Amino acid sequence: MGLAICIIAIVIGEHTLKVGPAAVVLIPIIWAVLIGSVIGLQKIVPISGRVRTVGDPQIRVGIVAFLALLGMGIGPTLGEVANLGPAIVLQEVGHIFGTVVLALPVAVGLRMGRSAIGASWSVDRESFLAYAIERFGIRSPEYRGVFGVWIFGSIFGALYVSLIAGLFGSLDILHPLALALGLGLGSSSMMLGGVGALSVLYPAQATEIMALAGLSNLVTNIVGFYAGVFLSLPLARKLYLFWTRIWNRPDAEVEEAKLVARGIVPDGDASEKSKRSEAVVRPSASEDVLATGSSASSNIPTGPEGDASDPPEPTGWPVTLFVFGSAGGLGLLINVIGTGEFAPRQIIGTVFLIAITALSFLLAKWIPKIPASVWVLGIATLLSAPFFPYSGVLVGWVDGMDVMLFGLLQLALIGMSLGRDVQAIKQLSWKVVIIALLTLTTSFLAAAVLAQTVLHL
Repeated sequence: MGLAICIIAIVIGEHTLKVGPAAVVLIPIIWAVLIGSVIGLQKIVPISGRVRTVGDPQIRVGIVAFLALLGMGIGPTLGEVANLGPAIVLQEVGHIFGTVVLALPVAVGLRMGRSAIGASWSVDRESFLAYAIERFGIRSPEYRGVFGVWIFGSIFGALYVSLIAGLFGSLDILHPLALALGLGLGSSSMMLGGVGALSVLYPAQATEIMALAGLSNLVTNIVGFYAGVFLSLPLARKLYLFWTRIWNRPDAEVEEAKLVARGIVPDGDASEKSKRSEAVVRPSASEDVLATGSSASSNIPTGPEGDASDPPEPTGWPVTLFVFGSAGGLGLLINVIGTGEFAPRQIIGTVFLIAITALSFLLAKWIPKIPASVWVLGIATLLSAPFFPYSGVLVGWVDGMDVMLFGLLQLALIGMSLGRDVQAIKQLSWKVVIIALLTLTTSFLAAAVLAQTVLHL
């Protein structure tokens, strides 16, 4: 069913709705999520718990393979970042300030529970969504927060960034080149929307605006993920405890926040069960494996447990091989359908991607403090970097493979899984929109202000 959704999404294709200098761009990844969501939420022929259970390991493995292909595209650009100097890299401080420091307290005040962390620890683009799936699981409040901001940003982000870039550009408070540096939000569509607005206001500097915005976006894609994982997220989890106390949240939420601040992933969501006096906690998947030593449950990386309607996930090496093989094979098939092109070397490239994906899960099992999503992006980036021997050969294997098409199946499955979390999603709807707008605005402005200060524009 997921494959059929992907084919339909590809057939629908890309459609752009012009709104002034910006545009709302609807692409196959959006169609896949929307179609999957409709199927997952409809009640005529509801998605069974068994189907969701089969899809969950496919999502976790496939999303890490998606990051492997993403990393293979990042490595060749490392040389460009090395020439930028420290000033442009410091924009990530602005992103951290804009998201965690400014957006998180508002999210906690809106009673979003732990979803506040997911919605405000970053600008929540594709790599962060992949990390949230692998680190927290698709049943977690953190993931729901990330997903909500991601889907809003994917559909309306370019339009909104264009509007705020045009607004602040017309106020003549910040230098247009500083605003251009602030557009490095990790999304090409958002960047282009903002560049379009600034270029209309400052046509003489349009070339410089485009160049700086492109470099800033490149830095965010390379540095931003690691800054988010190792700086923003730990800070957000500790500040979550602080703000739950400041906002006088119920004791159950405060106790849960204490566990979150220590790096534990609690089971459930105390914000939805505030009458409980104590949160019930389940260790993360990697801690579970260490504690139990269960080889069967560690074959496929597991996330938080499903609800009572979902049977246990199948385990064993045959299942593991099938999940990894199908993730790679279907990803390649969807890529061929979407691009209309195929080269035999891409089979080798797919095997290579699945191999480093499997290696990353093993490393995450051995060193559980670092999730597979971090391992795989780092490994793929280094292997494809110009200084690595034979990097040209490795990059050639995956040449012509579209990273968004390769991960399209997982996005369709994510949409199909929403049926079991419909109540939690309804509670988040308007709150996520507010936090998404706040996160994009503060991240953009904080980075722009920092750029103007450091570069003395």
